Amino acid sequence: MTLTPEEISQNLLDAARKAGAEAADAIVIDGSSVSVEVRNGALEHAERSEGSDLGLRVFLGQRQAIVSSSDSRPETLTAMAERAVAMAREAPEDQFTGLADADQLANGWDVQALELFDASPEPTAEDLMRDALSAEEAAQAVQGVSQVSDAAAAYGTHRVHLAATNGFSGGYIRSSRSTSCVAISGEGTGMERDYDGDSRTFQSDLRSPTDIGRTAGERAVALVGAQKPATGTYPVLFDERISSSLIGHLMAASNGAAIARGASWLSDCLGQQVLPDNLSLIEDPHRQRISGSRPFDAEGLPTRQRAIVENGILTGWTLDLSSARKLGMTSTGNAARGVSGPPSPSNWNLGLTQGGRSRADLLRDMGTGLLVTSMIGSTINPNTGDYSRGASGFWVENGEITHPVNECTIAGNLRDMLKRIIPANDARTHLSRVVPSLLIEGMTLAGN
Repeated sequence: MTLTPEEISQNLLDAARKAGAEAADAIVIDGSSVSVEVRNGALEHAERSEGSDLGLRVFLGQRQAIVSSSDSRPETLTAMAERAVAMAREAPEDQFTGLADADQLANGWDVQALELFDASPEPTAEDLMRDALSAEEAAQAVQGVSQVSDAAAAYGTHRVHLAATNGFSGGYIRSSRSTSCVAISGEGTGMERDYDGDSRTFQSDLRSPTDIGRTAGERAVALVGAQKPATGTYPVLFDERISSSLIGHLMAASNGAAIARGASWLSDCLGQQVLPDNLSLIEDPHRQRISGSRPFDAEGLPTRQRAIVENGILTGWTLDLSSARKLGMTSTGNAARGVSGPPSPSNWNLGLTQGGRSRADLLRDMGTGLLVTSMIGSTINPNTGDYSRGASGFWVENGEITHPVNECTIAGNLRDMLKRIIPANDARTHLSRVVPSLLIEGMTLAGN
């Protein structure tokens, strides 16, 4: 008889108690996925996978140990528990580790309201292949596209269940459907590539593969003839496709684990201005049909909406139980984990205040500068916030795009950059990170 993730997690806890654990939690993740890739009108690769992963964390006083497996047979669960307890006996003490108190735990959540799972029929491999072929065909139809390096479609489900000896037990299931396409323009050393793709919880929300393929092709063709820009100080407009990376750097610096280690350029900024005073950054883990939504975190605490930055002011850190205890604070319900490691702080859905002007308005007003549509590499100093990244995109003269550019580096300091961002109003609201195009004036650009 096949056991459910809930039954497996409870069996793991029973095995841990029998092995001598004083406390324990167990996480079970199972799922299935099917993916298809095509090339030149024919199937290139198809893959289907199904499997379960189990993680057990045990405590002996202030000592903890974690073991994982993909085997849920009773004898394996017993062996996992015994091994974990033996490891915990040899582990160093950690005064900040431990499960949540019973009064901290989530209860009464409504998973159905979050719409994390699409109950419509699972697509067949043939359905996915048709999508991939349609995307490839649409990209190839764009004049100037020399080849399509990759067109793919995929579908998957993901079920998770968490249980602990403090009384918590809860789980949910997700689904996802995606289509992507990578197109190449030009020949030889003049080749350029770009992509487009979409991933949704509900299949009916997915953009058409034809639109995805055509957009990938048009983006690739637009890059033909790219050249290095001039070196100097210019305004830089981060396209909506990549602007969320800037907010990602802010989130990394406000992560409780980094703060507790003393490795963050934001360490002294709590309660201070980090964004323009007309902007707020809201975390909302309860948005419907969004990949970052969840009713509780990986320690069984309730998730909640919070303003990480309110009217430009940093209001708090992103905390799990351990980092909160280290800092003398309370967890924000942001623990995430896999089966083989302990929880750590992580952000859910994020939304930055959108501006009142379009991207075209910002381009017009920036005069001469760089529109960045792609970035590679990253040199970020976590202690100072010094920022340097390779970039490509389009050169702007007198508010108009003139030609594509590549092989340049943009640099600045995140502490200063983020205080000067000017948002457009073009953020895609179905993404987990809703961040519009962002203009930053006076950045250092290294090209020719």
